[in-house]
Amino acid sequence: MFRRWGWAKPNRVRSNPTPLRMDTLVQQIINGLVLGSMYALVALGYTMVYGIINLINFAHGEVLMVGALVSWSVVTALGGTGLPGWVLMLVSLPVAVLVCCTLNFGIEKLAYRPLRNAPRLAPLITAMGMSLLLQTLAMIVWKPNPKPYPQLLPVEPMHIGGAVISVTQVLILATTAATLAALMFLVNRTRLGRAMRATAENPRVAALMGVKPDVVISTTFIIGAALAALAGVMWAANYGTVQHTMGFLPGLKAFTAAVLGGIGNLGGAVVGGLLLGLLEAIGAGYLGDLTGGVLGSHYVDIFAFAALILVLTLRPSGLLGERVADRA
Repeated sequence: MFRRWGWAKPNRVRSNPTPLRMDTLVQQIINGLVLGSMYALVALGYTMVYGIINLINFAHGEVLMVGALVSWSVVTALGGTGLPGWVLMLVSLPVAVLVCCTLNFGIEKLAYRPLRNAPRLAPLITAMGMSLLLQTLAMIVWKPNPKPYPQLLPVEPMHIGGAVISVTQVLILATTAATLAALMFLVNRTRLGRAMRATAENPRVAALMGVKPDVVISTTFIIGAALAALAGVMWAANYGTVQHTMGFLPGLKAFTAAVLGGIGNLGGAVVGGLLLGLLEAIGAGYLGDLTGGVLGSHYVDIFAFAALILVLTLRPSGLLGERVADRA
């Protein structure tokens, strides 16, 4: 069952072992880029909120989950209308974004704003509690059993160098690239972006200059929720299933990606997400062979958390996070 290097029977010849196959490597790279792109979408929400108020919103993964389940509800409700799959996705996405933005706005106003000047441990514990609360509410509303997410886009694969990529995966890659470009333009070229940077630098001084920090912070949470909803729909479309616990692990991995790239840095969030996705995908493809079958692909999560430990130990600011001021 397990393949162990050097342990094969004499009459069994390995003419082309898995680690040396180029098509397998290309396929794992594609899978890693797709997975990393979804991590990056969630990590962008983490890093925007942290960059403004130095808060790790651990409920962010659950916002992703809510977006995916709302999209599933809309697609299921309209499934009998005969509309094409891409139309159903376009209809469900704005609904998911609207629900998630409203949810995150309420979370910020009710749970985080009263604790803005409290010790850092208080909002951290509140974020964890909010994560569990959202999971429980989703379980009550949508029931705990996993639900199949319909295949909305064409399933015919495209071939690249012996590997395959689906239309959904191409959409995920393009969406992440477009989202990063739009956020970079927003932060660096717009009035709202200047207000965000001023609030991140010093909210009291920004208020004296006419900026409304509460409005800026709420807007940042809303943008982060829209990104989480987008990632949730992409995640559901790619993996074909949704449930109330689906946001926990992607949220944790996205947080790892944000730290890896440099939390508070938009480009760093995307770089960290892509690197983490590549680590996981390539590790899943070759981990069993490299360890002689001791560790299989289901142990792939060790790469994410090993990377987090290494980064926090060797470079706490992340790969691109040279400036994260401590305003406490």
